[in-house]
Amino acid sequence: MSYLSSMYARKVHKTQTPDKNPNRVLGGLKGHGADHYSMLGEDGTEKQVPTRAYVQGLEEKLRKLETMVQEQGKKIRKLTND
Repeated sequence: MSYLSSMYARKVHKTQTPDKNPNRVLGGLKGHGADHYSMLGEDGTEKQVPTRAYVQGLEEKLRKLETMVQEQGKKIRKLTND
């Protein structure tokens, strides 16, 4: 490359195509109402992974059910002792 061509020539930079942000993809799934997403493992198997919001919802339901069972247990003990 000569001095003039290096000075005045347009340089073309190859830009990398940006990979999709996984958080953005999951945000789309959340807006869609999906409770899981699928991933391909290195061995070629498909794994279904639940979303965090789905797991937190299940944990909250479990906590509510546990408190209901405890309250029912207290009521039963109270009735059987009398």
